[in-house]
Amino acid sequence: MNVGPSGATAARRRNLPAPREPQRIAKLLARAGIASRREIERMIAEGRIAIAGTTVETPATLLTSLHGVTVDGQPVKAPAPARLFRFHKPAGLLTTERDPRGRPTIYDRLPKGLPRVVPVGRLDMNTEGLLLLTTDGGLKRQLELPATGVERTYRARAFGEVSQATLEGLFDGIEIDGIRYGPIDANLERRTGRNQWIEMKLTEGKNREVRRVLEHLGLKVSRLIRTAYGPFALGDLPAGAVDEIRQHDLVAFRKTLEPRRERAGVKR
Repeated sequence: MNVGPSGATAARRRNLPAPREPQRIAKLLARAGIASRREIERMIAEGRIAIAGTTVETPATLLTSLHGVTVDGQPVKAPAPARLFRFHKPAGLLTTERDPRGRPTIYDRLPKGLPRVVPVGRLDMNTEGLLLLTTDGGLKRQLELPATGVERTYRARAFGEVSQATLEGLFDGIEIDGIRYGPIDANLERRTGRNQWIEMKLTEGKNREVRRVLEHLGLKVSRLIRTAYGPFALGDLPAGAVDEIRQHDLVAFRKTLEPRRERAGVKR
């Protein structure tokens, strides 16, 4: 008995869109901008969310779309396409929405009129350069996951002595204080006295990774700039400025992420 192709495979062969995978209603509503997942769970408990007139009883309800879903009796619109922005973060800003100590954050510098956005990854307070911002939590996760291998590029100005041979040793990864850092492609760009500029490319982006690795090599970082995240470069974007990645470029880039996710066995 021959069993024909099914699901996404059959759809691809017939050149049809693959069927959508069911997702939790709380996740779909959060992506549609209704509220956070936690708040949506409370709304479900209060009986405020329904499907075709039937009250939803659990946030674990699986759906392929928001068709027929209402919140407080009002139909829910499908989520708008994901949007991605470049922000040239100046040094001295925290990558967070608010700080209990009252220190300035990126949201204090973002221009008025932007939609609600979340940062892709983080830059510590004293690191400057490219910070991607997105309206879509799913895209944020795709860009941040080590499994998708999206490359981040940094330029560091550091004081001390280091050779290119030592930097090339980082390509095999390094362990510092029990933390394993993956391969880093590091190159000595230029040296002025005991100061040098070093370019570093990595895919994991662990907390303060570049600083910790260079400090482990006996260098003191005096300036750190992220110059690229994946194919999106800082370029000549002025400090504090924001612009939007073209939708065509974003869609093309997301298509390149899917094979990486499949090879890594990452679930959506």
